[in-house]
Amino acid sequence: MRKFPEPALALVDAMRAAARSDPARAIAFGGAPGSNSHQATMAYAPDALPLPCYGFEDALDAVHAGVAGAAMIPIDNSQAGRVSDIHFLLPESGLFIIAEHFMPITHALMGLGPGPFEGAWSHPHALAQSRHFLAGRGIAGLSYADTAGAAALVAERGDPAMAAIAPPLAAELYGLQIVEREVEDAHDNTTRFVVLAKAAPDPASLAGQPAMTTFMFQVRNLPAALYKALGCFATNGVNMTKLESYQQGASFAATRFYCDIEGAPGDPRVDAALEELEFQVSDLRLLGSYRRARTRG
Repeated sequence: MRKFPEPALALVDAMRAAARSDPARAIAFGGAPGSNSHQATMAYAPDALPLPCYGFEDALDAVHAGVAGAAMIPIDNSQAGRVSDIHFLLPESGLFIIAEHFMPITHALMGLGPGPFEGAWSHPHALAQSRHFLAGRGIAGLSYADTAGAAALVAERGDPAMAAIAPPLAAELYGLQIVEREVEDAHDNTTRFVVLAKAAPDPASLAGQPAMTTFMFQVRNLPAALYKALGCFATNGVNMTKLESYQQGASFAATRFYCDIEGAPGDPRVDAALEELEFQVSDLRLLGSYRRARTRG
């Protein structure tokens, strides 16, 4: 059943009621109150109405249903890499990326008491970000839908041998004791979030600003297909900052690529590169152009 643990329900209900009063201001996020996505939402838009949803797909559905004007979704992390399933959800969502937001991530080990702990619940990405910490203390990592929800679960179950890896705010919200802080294995731990909405911004609004464009394409199953596709950007002087591959279908013959480039349509170099790319690939889908939040490199 896709529902939050009982200790989170009062906060969830209050936030959902506020979002219903002004859906245009609501930003949906996946996770319980106190999660990293919740905190990223408030850092990105302090006047927004945060709308907690059980998972990322639920947050995207909230935008489609008109109960939120946008969704805040984590897309990759400096330690653990890409967030599972997001790159499959984005093209299927029919939504557009309208902004990006980077947030430093810090986690704490928390429980009903000081331990010792047999296991710690958290989102798989948070567990991956803290795997050396957990291994060094002999604590088993246990997967849960989100970090703050894991904290609420520990509060609900009342087992002193179980802990959560979650943002410190979650301990405050759900009455847990922080046993150790900064348990992430790298202290420059950062997650990149993207904001999605139904309508793409006018490319003209990005003129003169540092911008990013995100898209996906599928190469034909031919020799040098990827080389030719990437050449479109090299010959036009467009910097590609990210390229990730995904298999499409059970035949393993069609490969789909997720890309970020610097610039946006309206820039002659970007326009030329994308026009050439259309001739080299079997499918091209623009996911959005938006203001660059951080310089790459």
